[in-house]
Amino acid sequence: MIGKVIGALVGEEIGKRHGKGGKGAVLGVIAASALRRLGPLGVLLGGAYVAKKAMDRRKERV
Repeated sequence: MIGKVIGALVGEEIGKRHGKGGKGAVLGVIAASALRRLGPLGVLLGGAYVAKKAMDRRKERV
């Protein structure tokens, strides 16, 4: 369950970077499935990626 949530967040971040079209959605699905296949390591990597993006956004606001 947690892996799916993190996969969705990573997919959303990739979609923002590559536009809101189908390309971002496809890349998000691929990223989510890759993270799930990696198991706990994928969850850690995906969580770290989302956390880094959140910290970068917070620093931009300040």
